[in-house]
Amino acid sequence: MARRPLPRILSSGTVSLARGRDIARTAADSATDVLHPLLVIGRGLRILAAAGRRRWSETPKDKRGPALFLGAACVLVVALVPYGPLLALITLMAAAAWRGRDRTPVKTGPSDAEAERLGSLYEALVPYFSIPEDPSPLFAHGGEWDQAFSGYEFDGAGRLTRLHIRYPAYFTDGEPSSRARIEALLHAKSGRGREYRFDWDEEGNQLDLSVLAALPTGIAAQPFVTSPGESVLGFTDSASVQRTLPVLEDEQPRDVPPVIWRTGPRSTEPHLLAVGQPGSGTSTLLRSLALQALRHGADVLIVDGGGSGEYACLTGRTGVLAVECGPVGAVATLEWAAQETERRLIATHRAREAGRPAPEDTRRPLWILLDQPSVLAHLAVAEGGPDPMAHLQVPLRHGRPAHVTVVVAEQFDHLELLHDAVWQHTRARIVLGAAAVQQITDVLGLPPHTTPTSQVPPGRGYARLGTGPVHRLQVPATPDPYDEGTHAGYRQAVLELLPERQPAPGPALAKAVGATVPAAPERP
Repeated sequence: MARRPLPRILSSGTVSLARGRDIARTAADSATDVLHPLLVIGRGLRILAAAGRRRWSETPKDKRGPALFLGAACVLVVALVPYGPLLALITLMAAAAWRGRDRTPVKTGPSDAEAERLGSLYEALVPYFSIPEDPSPLFAHGGEWDQAFSGYEFDGAGRLTRLHIRYPAYFTDGEPSSRARIEALLHAKSGRGREYRFDWDEEGNQLDLSVLAALPTGIAAQPFVTSPGESVLGFTDSASVQRTLPVLEDEQPRDVPPVIWRTGPRSTEPHLLAVGQPGSGTSTLLRSLALQALRHGADVLIVDGGGSGEYACLTGRTGVLAVECGPVGAVATLEWAAQETERRLIATHRAREAGRPAPEDTRRPLWILLDQPSVLAHLAVAEGGPDPMAHLQVPLRHGRPAHVTVVVAEQFDHLELLHDAVWQHTRARIVLGAAAVQQITDVLGLPPHTTPTSQVPPGRGYARLGTGPVHRLQVPATPDPYDEGTHAGYRQAVLELLPERQPAPGPALAKAVGATVPAAPERP
């Protein structure tokens, strides 16, 4: 027997019921908005009627007769007065609307738990903000915390999200050690695991504490809207910079504030040093910068000291002159880079003497990216060869007028192996990953205005360009596209940004180095 199909009302009943519920809910919300004034007046009339009944029940029986006579007289007077009934009706509706309004109590102060938390925080600050010689101390044991804390906010869990503190004028707020003690105490008492920002006002003797929201981690590598000579290091807080970039975060368009690094002859920070722990995202930063430089038509040299093969996706690509992983190739590549820098300087100088513009090949940007160069230096010395870092001094010292940019990524454990030229000429600094405040200060030259947390995502850290302020930083997700253990969408985004493959490296580099770049594996 053939099976008969179910009736349409049974097969699509669930969808119809759900659609009917949505329509009914929408109609009810619209009716509530339209009838809201009538509902308020009706609630007020009910309150007035209940108050009248209560007042009548409380009136003694011997006084109810005169009260009825007085009420009847008032009604008669209102009826005889011109427009009296209309005015009485308007007065009754106004009174009902007033009594029927929403009377949700407004919170005017902290709850008991919040007041207790503020009191304990006040007591903890007493030893730091008071001295025995002060005749009327602002901070004293058993004192009133509301005199020192003029503003505060709490989240739903009862933890502080903002606090405004007044402190005495004799507190040594100009000493970094004194500030660090206060910031460490507030961080511990306000709740660990969050990142706090401290804004010190030395002139007004005030301190603002605020909890910072997490930086976006879903922004993958993509064509950023920048000019030639501009590179996006990452993204930061909206209050730190005055510029935003349109990006796609998890396939959703939004505007985010970037940290822009400008290179070239007019840049005051022509070279960059990135420091971090293993897995902190320094290789991700170098891949992001390489893709942006290639997009603007620059030549790129990559020296991978770690030898992990994380830059294999760039091997043989248009604009990538070489990707070296061994000490011999690194020495030859950096020696060519030094000679190329000198050649560019000489050609530019001769063109200016002759009154001509600089040749085109000297104005093409050249990027030298070095990931953990200390490993190659150690291997070269162990094999009795020359130190490849010795050839890096010329691009660092004279690279800016020659359109040469050097980016060095190193780990904290090997910083002492870096040459003095790297420290002197890398005025743009980045620290990625979990690090102590003193480690960040040693690299950037200034302590961060926030409290670093122990658990951070890859690519999260701090950046400082020259003598500017310290910015929070989140590097765009730029993983190795051949690493199948990473996010598939991020790997695809990197593959779409890679230039086309070229059959051989640039002729100038091949002639200088005397070798060819090995053929890249057949990958997308």
